[in-house]
Amino acid sequence: MLVIAGLGNPGSQYAGNRHNIGFMAVDAIHRRHSFSPWTKKFKAVISEGEIAGEKVLLIKPQTYMNLSGESVGEAMRFYKLQPSDIVAVYDELDLAPAKARIKTGGGHGGHNGIKSLDAHCGKEYRRLRLGIGHPGNKDLVQHYVLGDFAKVDRTWLEPMLEALADNAEMLVRNEDSQLMNKLALAVGGKADEDKPQKTQPAAKQATDKPAGKSHIHQARNSAQPKKLPTTGPMAEMLKKMFGNKGE
Repeated sequence: MLVIAGLGNPGSQYAGNRHNIGFMAVDAIHRRHSFSPWTKKFKAVISEGEIAGEKVLLIKPQTYMNLSGESVGEAMRFYKLQPSDIVAVYDELDLAPAKARIKTGGGHGGHNGIKSLDAHCGKEYRRLRLGIGHPGNKDLVQHYVLGDFAKVDRTWLEPMLEALADNAEMLVRNEDSQLMNKLALAVGGKADEDKPQKTQPAAKQATDKPAGKSHIHQARNSAQPKKLPTTGPMAEMLKKMFGNKGE
């Protein structure tokens, strides 16, 4: 069995957030292939199906991002799986919009959902990172990731998610380089090798290809983001996520 875990925050108010691209990716796979209706289990909503002749469990943790590992780890233990049987799909600030990378193991890069998975599942699972870009200033990160994708982002977001769903067999078969090519072609680019990448200064980002330019420009010039919660579980999660580093 392969577990494909999309990371995000539960609740309709967060559904369109950049931070929820992992949920969106798993939803796209669910729509494209023959999966059971979503049900509640493992502190998550899950759905079972089959892709490329292998049983697949789609899982969307409902614990809020920074506790994602509790949910995925519970499913992993229940089915007696190894970290290599897990694929985590999540947002990556340090990749430009429309870019995707996949690898096994590695660091968490400051992503609290991945910190939690590392703690509960081990580190040797596959990580599919979907770029959302960076707002250019770490003080803007909290509002940026918890803000909705802009309309202009749909020009790359929807083709990328549809290409992932169309080619989910490659994900199941560990055909990672082929999958990266498919995702890149879907957004009019070409796949890059997975290597460390420094966040570009905002001025340089503005000279990048149209998808990146429009996305960052929109992030800078959009109206003030909606007020974030100050009490309740979401507020606690925000304190843990952004209390020290602003991301």
